[in-house]
Amino acid sequence: MSSPYQVFVAALPDVCPADPRRMVFTADSGGRCEVFTWDAAARRARQVTDNPDGTAHRAIDADGYVWWFEEDATGRGRWWFQHFDGGPRLPGLPGAPAGQARGLAVTAGGTVAAAVADGRETVVLVGRRGRVPREVVRTHGSCRLGGITADGTLIALASSADDVAAVTLVTREGRTVATLPGPARTGGGPTNPPRTDGAPASPPQTDGGLWCQGFSSRAGHQELLLVQDLGDCYAPATWTPEEGLRTHRWCTFDTEISARWCPRAREVLVRQDRHGRSLLYRVDLGRRARTIVPTPAGSLLDAAPRPGGAVDYLWTDTAHPPLLVATDGIALPPPGPSTVVPGRHTDLWTPTPWGRLHTLLSLPERAHAAPSPAVFLVHGGPADHDRDAYDATVHSLVASGYAVVRVNYRGSTGYGPRWRRAFPSGVGHTQVEDLTAVRADLVARGLVAGGASALWGVSWGAYLVLLALGTRPGLWQAGIAVKPVADWAAAHRSTTPALRALDIRLFGGTPDEVPERYAASSPLTCAASVQAPLLVVGATHDAKCPPGQIRTYLAALAAADVPHEAMWLDTGHDGYDGAAHVAVLRRSLLFLRDRLPDPAPRAPRRPPAPAGGPRSR
Repeated sequence: MSSPYQVFVAALPDVCPADPRRMVFTADSGGRCEVFTWDAAARRARQVTDNPDGTAHRAIDADGYVWWFEEDATGRGRWWFQHFDGGPRLPGLPGAPAGQARGLAVTAGGTVAAAVADGRETVVLVGRRGRVPREVVRTHGSCRLGGITADGTLIALASSADDVAAVTLVTREGRTVATLPGPARTGGGPTNPPRTDGAPASPPQTDGGLWCQGFSSRAGHQELLLVQDLGDCYAPATWTPEEGLRTHRWCTFDTEISARWCPRAREVLVRQDRHGRSLLYRVDLGRRARTIVPTPAGSLLDAAPRPGGAVDYLWTDTAHPPLLVATDGIALPPPGPSTVVPGRHTDLWTPTPWGRLHTLLSLPERAHAAPSPAVFLVHGGPADHDRDAYDATVHSLVASGYAVVRVNYRGSTGYGPRWRRAFPSGVGHTQVEDLTAVRADLVARGLVAGGASALWGVSWGAYLVLLALGTRPGLWQAGIAVKPVADWAAAHRSTTPALRALDIRLFGGTPDEVPERYAASSPLTCAASVQAPLLVVGATHDAKCPPGQIRTYLAALAAADVPHEAMWLDTGHDGYDGAAHVAVLRRSLLFLRDRLPDPAPRAPRRPPAPAGGPRSR
């Protein structure tokens, strides 16, 4: 690869509420993600941050001050600010505890609310810019700041959408006003009883999840926007102190959505993820009207309304890097280098007894008709999905002559609530069933080589790589697992509070309560059965997929004489430094080259390309 690997966060610029020509955004700076300002009137950018570990969290307030969260390799840090035009860099909330960023909001009147994760607690702070803040509430467990009302009197705290307290409303004095529950059914343990045939049990099957989307910015209004899971569809919902929770059942969507308030109106911009692509709608809650906003086919990584009815969105597809689009023609930050991913990009649907599996398939340009060696890129989550969107790893693999297979297995978003909750064969095993079914279908159709396929995943996707190689030995010829969960019980005990809560929902209890379920789904249990050569990448500061349980797994591979390599990064789980990403990419491509047949592309090209943030658990 001949030019720098570029890193950015796939999100629109934040716009100054008082002057829409002033924006703040993240972009690549020497291989790191950093914060920049953009003056649309002058068409000029200015770099604000220069952190050795990169910077991703940023905001801009109505007074034109730029905020950013300066963090170290472990993700701990504090908020800072500087005026849009430059000047001194000052502590945003002096005296606030260091921790992990869990949200920042600044009202037009200058009230600042921030949430910081400090160990197993989350601290919510309120104050003014540059002044010592006051602690409002301290929660035990994981939550994030969901928003603050325009008058600064109410704060929303968002926990997991499936939590019995999915959203909590508190005053700026810390008094709880309302608690909005997530699941319609509560209680411990899975809905399906434990199986007696030795197979892992299904996870809990709940519905009624509630996602906090933020308060209206209209003065004098205290209306909170939410998205609600209705069991077989989704709908926008609202909450006010006077009416409580109101679900807008007239406006349902069959797959996952996110929503944003439109400025100065009781309208909402809804982005729908559907079958690996995106749709955009404008919803008038008062008139009960829904209209589609025309956008090109592909994926919208972000979308935001502007005053006057305009919309900004970040568009991409598999062949093209993200592009910022403003429907009102305002100048947005310029895009990165233009590039096109070679090959043919298509969709494949695999029929199975449990439903059709959707795959995004990228085939290389080839000088002969023989099936290509294939790499299955396994997405993380599990509540996520592969999109018809640019991915630097896909670009590098296809340009190197490999077919790339991206499967939206059961548990993925973008296919409705029932698909997202479907784990009938247990955690991990359900997803491995789906990967196996798609592989068999592709080989039968002659699209990929039967004896030349590999698995590659990050985080939860890396976990599935390890589980697939251990439970289906012989199907794949190589595996690459970057920052995986390798031992569920050990990972649970040392991971973050949010992921411990997710584990409990997935397995129906803790490792002490249901140890057999954790063991049945752990790659460590079947490590000795792995046959394919394996590259395992760990991160020494990883709080989500801790390094200790990875080392235990590597020791098990060594004890069983399984061929493997290990690579360690001096980073956390979510890194913003491109050097680490390109190091993993290069090592992985070399690993595949030595273990799969030569893909023999028509024209050997290995172009670097812009890369989104790392896939996460």
